[in-house]
Amino acid sequence: MNRSYEIMFIVRPDVEEADLDKLIEGFSKNITDGNGEIKSVEKMGRRRLAYTVKKFNDGFYVLLTIAAEGKLITEIERRLRVSEPVIKFITVRMDEEEKRLAKVKAIRDTKVKRSSLPVAQAPVAPAPVAEVAEVEVAAETVPAAV
Repeated sequence: MNRSYEIMFIVRPDVEEADLDKLIEGFSKNITDGNGEIKSVEKMGRRRLAYTVKKFNDGFYVLLTIAAEGKLITEIERRLRVSEPVIKFITVRMDEEEKRLAKVKAIRDTKVKRSSLPVAQAPVAPAPVAEVAEVEVAAETVPAAV
């Protein structure tokens, strides 16, 4: 059963653009050979890292969105781990997130349909104005200074 995954990996900053394309092409070939489907490949460019990773402060970010089986994902993660130019990677399963978002959207759609119906409102009477009672302050007598 194919599931949706996002694989983001960071490549060393000293890698040439042509080598980066070869690396992405190699991972893409592994995915398609393993009966997976590549939905999108996004090269996000060179960015600064939040913290130093393997003595690097920046790297090239690449995001792969794929549909594949779990065994293929395990193999891709193994290849990412042993690949020299890759300094960090993360794999996220997206199909559960997509189900959750579809459920939230369905709930919101039903709420919008209910709220779009005109609702008969009872006339609102103006709030009564409270009368302010006058309060007299007695003058105090202050003894004169001698």
